[in-house]
Amino acid sequence: MKKFCLLFLLGNSIVRAQDRPVLTVESIMRDQKWLGVSPTEYHWSGDSKTIYFKWNPEGKENSEPYRADVSSGKPVKTDEKLANQEIMPEYVYNKDRSLGLSERAGDLYLYSFRTKQKQRLTNTVEFERNAIFLNDGTVAFQRGNNLYALNLKSSELRQLTNFVSGKKSTAALVLRTGNSQDNWLKTDQDGLFDVLKSKKEKEAYKLARKKYLSADDQPLKIIELGNQELSSLVISPDGRYIGYRLKIQTEEGKATIVPNFVTASGYTEDIPGRTKVGEPLPAYDNFIYDKQRDTVYKIQTVQIPGIKDLPDYLKDYPKQKEAAIKKNEDRKVNLFQPVWNLSGTVAVLIAESQDNKDRWILKLDPATGNLTVLDRQRDEAWIGGPGIGTDNIGWIDNQHIYFQSEASGYSHLYIADVFSGSKRQLTSGKWEVKNLSLAKDRQSFYFTGNIEHPGITHFYKVSVNGGTPVKITSMKGGNEVTLSPDEQWLAINYSTMNKPWELYIQANKPGARAVKVTESSSAAFKAYPWREPEMVSFKNRYGDEVYARVYPALKPAANRPAVVFVHGAGYLQNVHYWWSQYSREYMFHNLLADNGYTVIDIDYTGSSGYGRNHRTGIYRHMGGKDLTDQVDGVKFLVEKYNVNPKHVGIYGGSYGGFITLMALFNEADVFASGAALRSVTDWAHYNHGYTSNILNEPATDELAYKRSSPIYFAAGLKGNLLMCHGMVDENVQFQDIVRLSQRFIELGKNNWELAVYPVEDHGFVQPSSWTDEYKRIFKLFETTLK
Repeated sequence: MKKFCLLFLLGNSIVRAQDRPVLTVESIMRDQKWLGVSPTEYHWSGDSKTIYFKWNPEGKENSEPYRADVSSGKPVKTDEKLANQEIMPEYVYNKDRSLGLSERAGDLYLYSFRTKQKQRLTNTVEFERNAIFLNDGTVAFQRGNNLYALNLKSSELRQLTNFVSGKKSTAALVLRTGNSQDNWLKTDQDGLFDVLKSKKEKEAYKLARKKYLSADDQPLKIIELGNQELSSLVISPDGRYIGYRLKIQTEEGKATIVPNFVTASGYTEDIPGRTKVGEPLPAYDNFIYDKQRDTVYKIQTVQIPGIKDLPDYLKDYPKQKEAAIKKNEDRKVNLFQPVWNLSGTVAVLIAESQDNKDRWILKLDPATGNLTVLDRQRDEAWIGGPGIGTDNIGWIDNQHIYFQSEASGYSHLYIADVFSGSKRQLTSGKWEVKNLSLAKDRQSFYFTGNIEHPGITHFYKVSVNGGTPVKITSMKGGNEVTLSPDEQWLAINYSTMNKPWELYIQANKPGARAVKVTESSSAAFKAYPWREPEMVSFKNRYGDEVYARVYPALKPAANRPAVVFVHGAGYLQNVHYWWSQYSREYMFHNLLADNGYTVIDIDYTGSSGYGRNHRTGIYRHMGGKDLTDQVDGVKFLVEKYNVNPKHVGIYGGSYGGFITLMALFNEADVFASGAALRSVTDWAHYNHGYTSNILNEPATDELAYKRSSPIYFAAGLKGNLLMCHGMVDENVQFQDIVRLSQRFIELGKNNWELAVYPVEDHGFVQPSSWTDEYKRIFKLFETTLK
């Protein structure tokens, strides 16, 4: 009987395998509308009764506006003009939240929540922006390089600043003092010429009259900008202090050029590109204009603790370190605009060192310009992590601020008292806080967190006084929440590993049922039983927990081959329970599994979602732990999935392409072949913002670049290598792959191939390009691994 049951089950399995639609590269890489178009761009109406979104259930050329009422939960196509009128703008509120300011197309609008009336405040060619309510109810806003104040009662418009651009004259008359000849000439001139007498009398009259003018009638102080660029213009809520930043003209970094060969003109056209890592950065000075005292002063960074601290990596360069100690220079620091408390009595601002080893939160005394440190985050690798930037800081009340920090090893929520300097950690654990916001009543926070599992996100609420976070969403997978203006409803963008994103609506209550609004997946997509990859973890050689997705072979090929996929971006998470942003790769992995391959996709060291140590584990050595994690993943497949270690391939794009190159050059005995797509081949030729964080700069940390760049290890290539690259890639530029190709030629290597895509940027767009690329990848694995 048991034998019969087994045969019956095997028979059913064979039938199901035979009924499974056959995946081809052509079918999965075609225009992605074939699988259905998920809803996007969620916006609530002002009354919180309707959610608006873009959707394309019919597979048209473009998505169209839809709406769904919370009462019915049914999607209905709507008029775009009506949707734009109903969508809740990004309001700036007055004290009692009875009025809201919004900006649209460069003009300002006022909305009364009591009367439900909207009033247009400006209608000009110039752009009005950065509008706020001052404490007296006046609306302050920026137009051009200056601030203005609009009195809502009298409609009086008053200019608050007088920044004047243009080069200052260098021809200044310097008068000598204490010289009898000069004094005699001046007296003689006054006696000879009536015009000088008249001018002198008028100046005396103006000076006398000025004493009797009101403060509002006084002429505005002229603040000369010269040739400096103004930014970060902000006014305190009491209207007294105005902060601004000036870009100091420095040596410009040399920009790259990307040639575009397929053009409408028939001529090759140059696309202006970015600079490379290590090029000079702009410097800034920050100022406060005290209107009451009619005085401008510069905020001095010299008073910031640790401003002279040197990075630890200089220990590898004794002469360089000795020279830096002798110079004893302040590090270059970027100060960002002040964030004022509700009453405007005190501000905090963020300072970041340009080497990104330090981030300070500073209390600013606006009357003196003195700075007091409230929090210092120092990281000998680099400052980063979710929520740790210049925007995610705010006031709970006039005394307390909130911010995020990786001080515990994971990005968590903190509160600081700006007057006592005391700090308190509000959340804790081996998980991360993301998308933090303060509730309207300022009594609690909302955030997204991966408390249950690194690859599961939920929406939580926690009191400003701390305590256990309360989970509000309940569906296992990815929950991206857009909260309604009245905070009573959640619009949830939700997906699972094998089902793309859909819209759900849920009441903002723990345990409330989420109602599905959209159904986007096509019949063709549903016809195939897409896998839920096995979520696994393994210990790497350093004892760290590494998470991965595994796609076991449906029926392993005779020699039990395997493929390792390496996600891009470096700091990105792809091992999770929601729909992957690598949707084409996900479908390709299903195709590989159907054809006898076991596939593993690893959140290697450097990936996001796992805390500070995982994030910074590649510092000064890309292609170190991130590469050995791939090798340890292969070992895991051999031990747990019976994979043949002699038949393993690897592929990936961007950072994944970089790791593929390093794998074939430095771990040739592990990987028989690989496909490197849009790959970085030499980090000294990539951009500054990303690369300098991880590897410092080439001129100051040459060792980090030499051990992290594939071009220096090209001689180690043994297996078969396919390289694919877009010729108009503005991110990882085509020059990268050309330089490596020349290196192969000089080394006499003949086991490599380069496929170029003349019209593609970093992210491919044309289905024909995707198809050609992945047909080549599949052919590579079929011919080298089987």
